[in-house]
Amino acid sequence: MQSLGVVLLSGGLDSCVVAALARRRAVQLQALTLRYGQRHARELDAARAVASALAIPQREADVSFFGALAWYSSLTTPERFPLPQDRPLEAAGTAIPSTYVPLRNTFFIALAAALVESAALEAIEQHGASPAELRAAVYIAANAIDYSGYPDCRPEYYAQVSETLCRGSKIGTEYGVPIRVETPILALGKAEIVRLGVELAAPLELTWSCYAGGARPCGRCDSCRLRAEGFAAAGLPDPALR
Repeated sequence: MQSLGVVLLSGGLDSCVVAALARRRAVQLQALTLRYGQRHARELDAARAVASALAIPQREADVSFFGALAWYSSLTTPERFPLPQDRPLEAAGTAIPSTYVPLRNTFFIALAAALVESAALEAIEQHGASPAELRAAVYIAANAIDYSGYPDCRPEYYAQVSETLCRGSKIGTEYGVPIRVETPILALGKAEIVRLGVELAAPLELTWSCYAGGARPCGRCDSCRLRAEGFAAAGLPDPALR
């Protein structure tokens, strides 16, 4: 079986763990990091460091035009929408905060799927690979447990997106090879994700989760607070804060 994969690597804790897991599952794995017009480049630096540490070939694509289109967000238009801070953790998931970027995961998955489909078509049409022996997957660090209420992090969304990619791709319609969207941490709590990362020897010390772009994490945004709670619940220190 020839296994092709693309992991969406943002540089955060969750995507680092998923990348480490995908490296075990996909024989030919690429990391895709997207500059989409987000409020800071700190996470891009982290993504490069994580890809290097895991020895995963990385592509970085500048799609910053997307931030101008998906402008209704505190991550793409911070001058208009203030970053939510000090929200009670129990509020996460009850309302969609301003850090939601309109259809970001949908856009990201389409780009990653285009990359993995290109690799699959090359394998079939240029190198004679058997479609029956080919597997293509996009790995994304979506999480439906400890998250901020984003609609594109919910199980019902991912139940549909793989079918859409199959119906809209050449490898799906002509060769019968589905593009699977793998969400290996979808049902894990943050503490479980931390423990899995340690088990996989993922370079968690290189990750950046904070929505702000300072020299150190702000400790006040949803992402920082969820990360801190995850390490505390796992009974482990956060190696990125040493």
